[in-house]
Amino acid sequence: MKCIATGVGLGLCLWSAGACAGDGLDWLAGQWCSQAGEERIEESWLPFADGRSYGVSRTLRGGRVSGFEFLRIEPVDGVATYLAQPGGRAATAFKRTTGGEGWVRFENSAHDFPRRIEYRREGERLRAEIAGPGRDGKEMRIPFEYARCKGAPTP
Repeated sequence: MKCIATGVGLGLCLWSAGACAGDGLDWLAGQWCSQAGEERIEESWLPFADGRSYGVSRTLRGGRVSGFEFLRIEPVDGVATYLAQPGGRAATAFKRTTGGEGWVRFENSAHDFPRRIEYRREGERLRAEIAGPGRDGKEMRIPFEYARCKGAPTP
């Protein structure tokens, strides 16, 4: 099974008439961290500019890097698209399907797992979830709970 373990942090871009309405999307920008025992996930996003944001995620286990992912959100065919590159591999695209103030969902029904990536900003917390069919075919959801990284500047 080809799996994208997205530590995710997210923004949305409403694309219309050739211009991106990126206003209000900077809720994703910044450095987000999650700690669970020996595992730490760090995800950083730049503020939106020209309808685009760029991010990177890394997972540390016992202080050693165990995984990384290049991330970006940009317009593709007029739709905000989340492009994930786990381990630096070729990008997998997830089109924006819905969203609202402080939340967004991207989907790719043709991908094995995940098929859905979602982010929700709640105050100084960022909640992310990847979901799709598990190995048994049943819906599997993997949540991520982030807070601003200690000592990181607030955008």
